[in-house]
Amino acid sequence: MASSNLFAAMPTALGQELIEPLIETPSLRLERIVSIGHVTPTGEWYDQDRPEWVILLSGGATLRFEDQVEPIALRPGDHLLIPAHCRHRVEWTDPNQHTVWLALHYRGD
Repeated sequence: MASSNLFAAMPTALGQELIEPLIETPSLRLERIVSIGHVTPTGEWYDQDRPEWVILLSGGATLRFEDQVEPIALRPGDHLLIPAHCRHRVEWTDPNQHTVWLALHYRGD
């Protein structure tokens, strides 16, 4: 059994968001995501086949959902459940520090 730290091996610069699978089975995938000022490209939306539970561990982010007028600001400790096919996008992540997320994608049956 090996242990690891979610805040270890943080890159100093990222050309694109870093997504690292931590656990993957046929029914779930747990990822560590590291952002430094990364956003979803203009005009693009995530539309996933599975529900996703996400928690922000450090940094800051703003998510926008297609069916909501106001975006949702996230601070460390904030979490939310994104239903399957709920179109959303990342509008902002802190450009001055690492924004670290855990994202759990799972079968919703």
